[in-house]
Amino acid sequence: MGYIKEPEGVDLVINGKPLTDKQKNEISEFIKADKKRLAELKIPRVKSTNSKHLAV
Repeated sequence: MGYIKEPEGVDLVINGKPLTDKQKNEISEFIKADKKRLAELKIPRVKSTNSKHLAV
C-alpha cells in the first residue's frame, strides 16, 4: 500500500472519538449476527474441471 498525497488545499484530518462499551457491544453483536446470516446463505461449491488437466 502506498502513500496517499493530500490534494492541494485539502486537509485530511481524522479526529475519531473512542467508542463506548455499549457501542462496542452493539457492533460486535451486529458482526456476529451478519456472519451467522451469511453462513446460512452459503451455497456449497461444486468443483470445476480444469481443461488443462483433462485427458485428450
